[in-house]
Amino acid sequence: MGVVEDARHRGIDVRAWAEFDAAMWTSYSLLFRMLDDAAVAAVLWDRFLSSSQRAVIAEGLGVGIEQARSLTALLAGLRELGKLVPGFQRRERGAWDRLGEDLLAGAGRISPVPVEVDRSSMHVAFGVLGAFGFAVGGNSSPAVRCAQVVGGMGGRFLQVDVDGGAAARRVSATGGGAAWRELRARYAALVRYLVGAVVVPERVSVQAAVLMTGVGMLAGRLSGQRGHWQDAAHMPAFGAAEHFADARARAVEVVGEAELDRVDLEPVPFTTAHPHLAGPNDLQASLMAQLPGLVGEYGVGITVIADGTGSGKSVGALEVGRICNGGCGTAGVAWLMPTTATTDAAWETLAAYVRAHRPERVPVTLVHNHSRLNAAYTGTRPAAEAAGGPAGALTALMTDGNRPVGIPVPAQGGATGPEHEAREPAEPGEEAAGPEVTAPEGFLSGQDAALLAQFCAATVDQAQMAVLPVQFSVLRLLALSGKTVVVDEAHALTPYSHLQLLRLLGWLGSLRTPVVLLSATMPSSTSSAMVAAYLAGAGHEPARLAATDYAPTYPGWLFADAATATAHRIQEAARKRHALAHRRPLRVTMRAVTYRRLGDAGRAVDAGERLAAVGQSVGRAAREGGCAVVGCATVADSQDTYQYLRRSWTGDPGELMLLHARLPGWVREQRTRFVRRMLGPAGPRPDRLVVVATSILDTSLDIDVDMMVSDLASIARLLQRAGRLARFHRSWQDTGRRPPWWGPGHVPHLTVLQPLGAAGATAVPAEWRTVEPAFLLHATAALLEAKNRDLQLDVPGDVQDLVEQVHGEHSPFADETATLRRLLAGHLQRTMAEEHLSAVHLIPPHERVSALADLHRQYLTAGQAATRLGTPPRRLLPCYLTAAGERALDRAGTQPLPDQKHPSPAQVRRILQHTVPVPAAWVARRGPQHRPPASWDQHPLLADLVLLPAPARDRAHTEHYGRHLLRMDDELGLIHDQVN
Repeated sequence: MGVVEDARHRGIDVRAWAEFDAAMWTSYSLLFRMLDDAAVAAVLWDRFLSSSQRAVIAEGLGVGIEQARSLTALLAGLRELGKLVPGFQRRERGAWDRLGEDLLAGAGRISPVPVEVDRSSMHVAFGVLGAFGFAVGGNSSPAVRCAQVVGGMGGRFLQVDVDGGAAARRVSATGGGAAWRELRARYAALVRYLVGAVVVPERVSVQAAVLMTGVGMLAGRLSGQRGHWQDAAHMPAFGAAEHFADARARAVEVVGEAELDRVDLEPVPFTTAHPHLAGPNDLQASLMAQLPGLVGEYGVGITVIADGTGSGKSVGALEVGRICNGGCGTAGVAWLMPTTATTDAAWETLAAYVRAHRPERVPVTLVHNHSRLNAAYTGTRPAAEAAGGPAGALTALMTDGNRPVGIPVPAQGGATGPEHEAREPAEPGEEAAGPEVTAPEGFLSGQDAALLAQFCAATVDQAQMAVLPVQFSVLRLLALSGKTVVVDEAHALTPYSHLQLLRLLGWLGSLRTPVVLLSATMPSSTSSAMVAAYLAGAGHEPARLAATDYAPTYPGWLFADAATATAHRIQEAARKRHALAHRRPLRVTMRAVTYRRLGDAGRAVDAGERLAAVGQSVGRAAREGGCAVVGCATVADSQDTYQYLRRSWTGDPGELMLLHARLPGWVREQRTRFVRRMLGPAGPRPDRLVVVATSILDTSLDIDVDMMVSDLASIARLLQRAGRLARFHRSWQDTGRRPPWWGPGHVPHLTVLQPLGAAGATAVPAEWRTVEPAFLLHATAALLEAKNRDLQLDVPGDVQDLVEQVHGEHSPFADETATLRRLLAGHLQRTMAEEHLSAVHLIPPHERVSALADLHRQYLTAGQAATRLGTPPRRLLPCYLTAAGERALDRAGTQPLPDQKHPSPAQVRRILQHTVPVPAAWVARRGPQHRPPASWDQHPLLADLVLLPAPARDRAHTEHYGRHLLRMDDELGLIHDQVN
């Protein structure tokens, strides 16, 4: 019989099963499941893939778009074919007994070794594809590569052993006799006939194979959902053709329900897309004027925007995304940030941008390890008890004058945390998100699936997993390659992570993905390296790229097209206008101090100490009003500083705030949101506010303060930190928003505290060296000393030169002293070690891939394939022992610690909102009392938590973890000490 007859009613045996419902004793036909996968893949091609992705696949196969679609659907339809072997079919005795007599008789001896379906499908597909006419040869031959695509849809690429496991005799030995072999061939031919894959490709590129694998992987996830196949199993179709017609209709529904349909945002005026702006600045206007012509002439490429902090780089990136999506065939934006806090801020910016276009509904996803804890994203908020409650409160209501309400202040009776979850109301002056932009609750809520959303904000490590040999890494490449990828704060990665980003940029270049790099303090050598990595992925010779300068003028932008690798820059007249329009003065003064920890909270502090210098520097704001930030090197320093300032603080307690990473998650989020609201461009600015913080406020937060004090840091970090100082200097002129002491001609002032040793030279505390390399701190101190400790800056005009002097490839301070030479040598040695460790785990560039299995030579789990060097932190959960002996999340005992095997999502969220990240070494030696409830042992989010128990009435209780001592202070957050 031929495929036409097989497609008809009772034309082919459909009793081989793929899914089995044990409760209903119902099996689902393997053929029907294969047709489901093919149908969903075809709909994903139509509705999910961007036109650029479709073009990459078609070009990589050497066929037209329609045949590329059919071939993609065919391979997706073959991903389950490996189940048509006796070893798998016998897994369910009830389904096995229903097979035809010819299959049962020809099963032969069944191996007791469980069938690995992905490998079985790959081996079976290899023979089937060869019979279809796919050329059989080396690793890159169409039959081998397409068989690897079929096997790779399970999550990893496998090696095809043409003369071994994939050989016909070996497949026959384990795959049953002639009846089994014939039925597999007929199933495959039927899928091929129904999807219309009549052309045999002469080649299969690595890029095409990767994207087709991602489509099949995604199709399998969607069609494998129990709700998708269960109804069809209970009411099966009469024949394959009838089922496929129904499968196509159901595929449209399942793709729509998963919110994977592409949406074209309606064109809107600039001021509608960015309602907080009166119009584009000169740099944005030059992008909007020059880039469409460049994209139209040359096609896809990489854009670098280098500009001062607060000058509108984010808006420029969104405009580049709009232009590239329209001209390059991509759809959407993936915004990558270095930290969770900056990613949260980027998500709000991206969601507001999408919302401004008034779509019917477009999910904008937030992708990082704790995205479900973000109250704005999930639409819920922690509800704290009102002040004066039985356990005190975190939120105090300010009522004097027109001061805003809701300023978080330290709890006097212990932070109680969220009691329950409620809808998050819109902040004053903020438009509610509305139903069209929201966190997905279905398919896209999965961590790797969230990247598939057309618009997403993610930490950069979520994208870096695409170039690590982990399961489903291909799905991340598929997710990123269909939209414009924006890498914000591109300079802020360690050498370990930077090398991974370079490899990712190479893959994105090979996949025709437009990329935008943003930075205010990126050395020209770093910029050139990133652009060169992208262009090398696009097919250009590295030697030629190394000889070309790809650094943009500062401030300015550069576009390097993938077609010719030519650098196109902003017109000089526009650059000069922009620099002049955003010019502002900045004074940086370095003040020598003696570094000493506070220790006893009441200790007398000498005049030359760091703490005394902080108090003197912010004293004016404390006395006369204004908003100030004290940037501390470590959490411990921020706690000391806060305690010292609080001793002499005469204002309202809510006007002095502590913000660092070791506060309970819900407290940190609440305080960060408050700072962003109050100190943002439209916020109801307080008359007085001093925030003592770590680096959590350094980057990508659109806030403005009148005064800033900072511990010694690298010049790049100091300039980033200073980006919050008088950020709205020009727009706020003559608005009355500045404190009384801010008179005409006032120059914003950053005071940098330089720790000195007994010999009068810079002495970097050991604790600070874990934050930044000591060389960078010493080189920055040498730079400021060369300027007589008082530096008058023109921002942005002087920024790039300062960055190059410390962070550049040929820093003039590297050979300044023997100490700096020694520190540089150590810094370079550590950098090389990090790069080596990072390179060990990376997948190869596309041009070095022979067999697709090269992409998964190492078998790494997501936990093993680190995107940052070092042991991942552990999550510490403070809890309190009530008088009744029960454990609770609050001192009052109103929130009992859930002890059940399947806690609700709300309970899980509430638990995680109380956790604090700590170095794994701190809790390595934990006792039985530090273990979470046994009922959590199998929970993916709760099993690895470490408890920090304390008697509810003992506010000074310290818990021992070996030599590490931990205590959760209601006011200061987690306090760490250790004994020798």
